[in-house]
Amino acid sequence: MPRYEYRCRACTRTFELDRPMSASADPAVCPQGHTDTVKLLSTVALGGVGGPAPAAGGGCCGGACGCGH
Repeated sequence: MPRYEYRCRACTRTFELDRPMSASADPAVCPQGHTDTVKLLSTVALGGVGGPAPAAGGGCCGGACGCGH
């Protein structure tokens, strides 16, 4: 189940809730009982093995702009 991060506007506390994706936009109550909360935009970090992505031919822009790189 995804975890969503929220911030309470009344006490400025940040908290997390585990809830289904279908309920991600539902109102959330902070641990102090306040109901004026907003869902924060979360970032996702993905890990992997390997080096940098292979470069496509053409340099900085893939060769489509004709910049000569």
